[in-house]
Amino acid sequence: MSVLVVTEHHRGTWHRISMEAVAAGQQAAQAMRCSLAAAVVGSDVGGLACDLAHKRVSEVVAIDHPQLAAYSADGFAAALSKLIDDLRPRLVLFPHTYQVRDLAPKLAASVGTAFVSDAVGMRFEGGEPIFVRQMFQGKLHADVVPRGAPPHIASVQSGAFRAESAADGDEPAPVRHLAIALGEGDVRSQTGQPYQDAQDAVDLSAAKIIVSVGRGIREPGNIPLAQALARALGGELAASRPICDSGWLPLDRQIGSSGQTVTPDLYLALGISGAIQHVVGMKGSKTIVAVNKDRGAPIFEIADYGIVADLFDVVPKLIEALGESD
Repeated sequence: MSVLVVTEHHRGTWHRISMEAVAAGQQAAQAMRCSLAAAVVGSDVGGLACDLAHKRVSEVVAIDHPQLAAYSADGFAAALSKLIDDLRPRLVLFPHTYQVRDLAPKLAASVGTAFVSDAVGMRFEGGEPIFVRQMFQGKLHADVVPRGAPPHIASVQSGAFRAESAADGDEPAPVRHLAIALGEGDVRSQTGQPYQDAQDAVDLSAAKIIVSVGRGIREPGNIPLAQALARALGGELAASRPICDSGWLPLDRQIGSSGQTVTPDLYLALGISGAIQHVVGMKGSKTIVAVNKDRGAPIFEIADYGIVADLFDVVPKLIEALGESD
């Protein structure tokens, strides 16, 4: 028995959540006292498989086939069904991505098991997994216990596990190539272009430092002040939903349940009260610094550092101090 992590990549580059899923798999394998296998699916994936072999896994399985060059639910589900039948894992973990939302339910149905989507955490009782999922936009957390015989299939939410915690192995793991038979008739659908944001949209999920503004910024004319601080820190500017709904910043700058989910090294929240809809999008940040003149603001409950003050008193001083340090 083992744990299997299925990674995702695009054009030879790892999807940013793939290593988070590997970290989750390492944690699960340790708790379940079993081995960990990692899979790469696609065409010409040998290089990615060798890269993945440097992580602390027992083996890497490369499923390489010309019919898998472009993603299709038919092709990928058939390939992974073959792998599951071959490996017989107790648990199969995916990163929760747009592709996985399409693939995992089909795979689960094909192998006769349930799919637990978008887990924000895991714990183990008696060696069996209990998944934690958010409900009602993060207002409640629910424990989900999959029933029936393994394998159990689940996906982990972006930011629930940290990519850098995916440990490297002492030596490269063996890479095994799994042969599969796929004919043209086995892939019944043709996939269009993958979802992507507008070309001028910013990917806040890749930012190491984020300065985010809320209602405390008062008016759109004050946005440049926060932008100046973000620039001085070498970070990106973001906002809570009311700011984007008002048109003060574009929607691609929104953090929260209806915006982007981010896990930067530093998240500086300026004048943000800390509504749960916003918190679910940034609570995975390494260090959270909140500036709010309301000492009872919920944001202080999750902040590592809190400054009870008017942001218009604090931000100019920060910009000045950063300028002096250059």
